[in-house]
Amino acid sequence: MYAGLQETNWIPRSFQEAARNLAKETVERFVKPDQVVGLGSGPMAAAIVREMANFDRKDTLECIPTSFQIKLEAECSGLKLVGENRMPEVDVVFDGADEIDARFNMIKGGGGALSREKIVHSAAKKIVIAAESTKFVPTFSWPVPIETHPFAVHVVRKKLEEVGGRPKMRMLREGYPYVTENGNFILDTEFDFPPSSDIRRQEVELKSIAGVVEVGLFTRRADTYYYYYKAKEDSSFETIENP
Repeated sequence: MYAGLQETNWIPRSFQEAARNLAKETVERFVKPDQVVGLGSGPMAAAIVREMANFDRKDTLECIPTSFQIKLEAECSGLKLVGENRMPEVDVVFDGADEIDARFNMIKGGGGALSREKIVHSAAKKIVIAAESTKFVPTFSWPVPIETHPFAVHVVRKKLEEVGGRPKMRMLREGYPYVTENGNFILDTEFDFPPSSDIRRQEVELKSIAGVVEVGLFTRRADTYYYYYKAKEDSSFETIENP
């Protein structure tokens, strides 16, 4: 567990019933035999993976996990896992988000898997996002995870400060830097995002800093179908299709 950000590996109790309901609906609606399925990371993605265990032809699915934790969840659910050689053929990705703004841009990476998640998203025909209603916000307030090569961390920190960021090294509670599965550090960086912010431009500019491996800003792609599930505290959920 890391320090500095709120807990991201569980769903608040008030949303758990909605998560189970939307996971069932998601699998019924989007999972088809013989698909290649990308498995995002986080608690909502895990809820969908657990529901996929009940899919009657799950033996025909090929699943690509984006983190060790979701890999374990998929194995426990009896899903077949495949490697990156199947990446160009991803039919659908199931994932969560840390925040989703009014234009459906996302901040992701609270669990540290932003690089692999972005790679899988880039290969997907459909992206299905499930999140609690509290994560749908007018403008971003969550820190943006910046995955950074260890050799460049001090340079990247300075560059982020120069463009108005307030970076903070992600740390484990034991006092050691958090290290991603790719062997990199994460600088959780606060920015002041006015409503008119060009998030795509910000994503590109941050990614251009030498030493930055990936940026936790996820903008929508024109060639991809998006579907959003908004879990509510009354056990219901709202659906938003390709807004």
